[in-house]
Amino acid sequence: MDGYVNKINPEIMKGKGKKVDLNDVVRKERILACHKFISRWAYKTAIPFHALEDDSFKMMLEVVGQFGIGLTPPTRYSLSDPLLKHEVERTKSLLKKNEEVWKEIGCSIMADAWSDRKRRSIMNLCVNSRMGTVFISSKECSNESHTSQYIYDYVESCIQQGGPDHVVQVVTDNATNNMGAAKLLQEKRPTIFWTSCATHTINLMLEGIGGLPRFKKVLDQAKKLTIFIYAHHKTLAMMRNHTKKRELIRPGVTGFASAFLTLQSLSEKKEQLKNMFSSSEWEECKFSGTPKGRASYGTVTSLQFWAGVTQCLKVFSPLVKVLRMVDADWKPSMGFVYGELKVAKEEIMKALGGNEKAYKPIIDIINHKMKGRLA
Repeated sequence: MDGYVNKINPEIMKGKGKKVDLNDVVRKERILACHKFISRWAYKTAIPFHALEDDSFKMMLEVVGQFGIGLTPPTRYSLSDPLLKHEVERTKSLLKKNEEVWKEIGCSIMADAWSDRKRRSIMNLCVNSRMGTVFISSKECSNESHTSQYIYDYVESCIQQGGPDHVVQVVTDNATNNMGAAKLLQEKRPTIFWTSCATHTINLMLEGIGGLPRFKKVLDQAKKLTIFIYAHHKTLAMMRNHTKKRELIRPGVTGFASAFLTLQSLSEKKEQLKNMFSSSEWEECKFSGTPKGRASYGTVTSLQFWAGVTQCLKVFSPLVKVLRMVDADWKPSMGFVYGELKVAKEEIMKALGGNEKAYKPIIDIINHKMKGRLA
């Protein structure tokens, strides 16, 4: 064992009459030596740091420690074939409890279509219940036309797998082909509901409201301003200097949520941006005389723009609150979502001073997007 332990530092042994536990010192040095090798492996193979907090990693260390000296790592082949198959079977056995719950209280099928970085079209099917969400299948369909019949056939195969008597509803986004598939399902299986994704529906509401002229103008100005600032190293450095390295752009759960968060960020940094565009550094910047630079200056110094930002935030905030709620880990029931949307409409009307002419187009958009989707 001595060959694996560093010599004890004499300085550690120095103390003012305090007894030092040699075993404790040796243990700490051994732990540090192990941690160095683990960290070196993590750095070299680009392992995310949070992966080391996973319970499976801690269990792995425990098993390796119990094995002792001489353990060899699995080969690439064993990881890609026999061990993978073994883990798949183990996972299936763990999901038996989920299947029992499906039979007991029912389940929902969730369909999702997306494109990867190579622009390949992929469709996923998952089953959700009280026990959580379980992945069922995935297929690449780049060569297929995503017709209503094609989507229906794929969903029907999942219904057969989960058990027609156990499926309560199917959840998708609001694309036209999905709505067509919903009609086909209702004809064959009238007892199964086809429900639109609440997150997608609320995002459509926000996009619809954002398309109204009074809001679209503000959103377009904000977009052009942020694009200009982030397009040049000089303007970006100036902005970060004035905002103390705080960013203007903030990612959200949907595209429009990101636009809302960016508006919110602009509002919070209003004074810093004004100071930036009125500074001598801006006047000396070569981009200040460009058409886009002058337009950005005009936006930041415009009282009308900032008033528009404030109104946008008042109108969008209630719906963004609901959007965050339905996209959270805890999924509220549809009845609860209806209640929150009702509250959101009331808050919007109040924010616009009860002026029917101002709030009616907004409420009409919300009601229209709800119809046939959430209502």
